[in-house]
Amino acid sequence: MAYKGQPVPSTVHNLGGGKISDGKSVKVAVPESTTIEAGKFYLLDGFLGCAMGSVVTGVGETAEVVLNIEMAEYETEQFAGTPNKGDKLYWNTSTKQFTTDATAGSFAGIVTSPKGTGSAIWFVLVPQQAGFKQAAKQNDSTASDVAGLKTDFNNLLAKLKAAGLMAN
Repeated sequence: MAYKGQPVPSTVHNLGGGKISDGKSVKVAVPESTTIEAGKFYLLDGFLGCAMGSVVTGVGETAEVVLNIEMAEYETEQFAGTPNKGDKLYWNTSTKQFTTDATAGSFAGIVTSPKGTGSAIWFVLVPQQAGFKQAAKQNDSTASDVAGLKTDFNNLLAKLKAAGLMAN
């Protein structure tokens, strides 16, 4: 920090921001007429996570709740169907449950322990990918797709050789 009489001139730069958290949780808005129960999963403000508190909002009221969005193993009863270990889970926004149906919503995690004697499953929540719409399913490549990729690749190799960036 600069002070009077300092032998070398200096410039002070006050940075206004800094690290807020480790990104393992986030505060999100709870819309009006909504009930949030601690320990359950919700998709709010584009974040899917486990609510860390209970909140009830009435008509015309909003509030905030903290969602744990950390990539970790969780236990939940919020699922439809009978998933197996290793199955991919997707978040169904209309039923507010996890499902193995890839067309139901966004990819959310992978089952680590299927429903057993209890009524809950264990799964690993994947890292949040805000701003990206994940593809539900990739179609198999056709022969014409592969041929087109091969042609494009060979054209690229020829251009690299012509530019002297690749040995013949």
